[in-house]
Amino acid sequence: MTLAISACLLGEKIRFDGGHKRDRFITDELSHFADFVPFCPEHLAFGTPRPSVRLVRVENKIHVHSNKTGDDLTGALEQTSHEELSKLESKNLCGIIFKSKSPSCGMKSAKLYLENGFCEGKEDGVFARMCRERYPLLPMEEEGRLEDAWLRENFVMQIFAYSAYETFKESSPSIKDLVRFHTIHKFILQAKDEILYRELGNVVANRDAHSLETLLGIYELGFKTAIARKSSIKKTRNVLEHLTGFFKNELTKDEKEILHTQIEDYATKIIPLIVPVSTIHLYAQKYNTTYLLDQTFLNPYPKTLALRSHISSGK
Repeated sequence: MTLAISACLLGEKIRFDGGHKRDRFITDELSHFADFVPFCPEHLAFGTPRPSVRLVRVENKIHVHSNKTGDDLTGALEQTSHEELSKLESKNLCGIIFKSKSPSCGMKSAKLYLENGFCEGKEDGVFARMCRERYPLLPMEEEGRLEDAWLRENFVMQIFAYSAYETFKESSPSIKDLVRFHTIHKFILQAKDEILYRELGNVVANRDAHSLETLLGIYELGFKTAIARKSSIKKTRNVLEHLTGFFKNELTKDEKEILHTQIEDYATKIIPLIVPVSTIHLYAQKYNTTYLLDQTFLNPYPKTLALRSHISSGK
């Protein structure tokens, strides 16, 4: 899996002041599971160290001005942003992590000023806007937002699901393979978006007899749209309750009580999601419920990331 990362988050000293903003989650945890492609259009355009820049609205268009001289630097930053984008286009990316609040890389977090110096609000940075336009379905986040346990868990689940589809797509799949792929991702889709989950089931059924190429295109759009949705405690609870039905005849009275208590405690934010998920996984192993053991919902990403171990990872 390949991720594009703002270079300063990887520890490269290319901030405007010659410093960096190394992010330990990225460098110490995600690095075990992904290759990184660094980028920094501001460094390419202006060097390091350099005067800081800001976004300024001029006649209803967004420009880039030097904070020191007021010079219009829009053309230079747009040029290097296009160069960085061309570099990324040669990679099979599964996600992008931007530096928050940056005039080049902020995602709706870069301050936008009026010509009189007043702050109008917040906007995408120059490069972030280009990436969004070029890759509308690609997982993207800022490191600042990833400090939120709920957003972090959702983003990591999304990049691993996105990577799984890219691997599947490259395998020259058949319709049978598509059915299999959808089957093992059913509950992760349901936890994201119930409507899209059902629509994708109809796509796989292929009642309109689409060609395989058309079918895969329709499914890819729906799948990548669905995994971009944020999960919620309510939606996840519904999935957990549904999963218990697969071995309700095998569970003892005590086992049922334990599991339903754990699901209730998760829903009321007493215990983290990993507790009922681990219990369901344990029962699935005990009763050899292979349909559940195959579900990516139970293991959507490497367990060493431990993102479901925090109560705050659910909202």
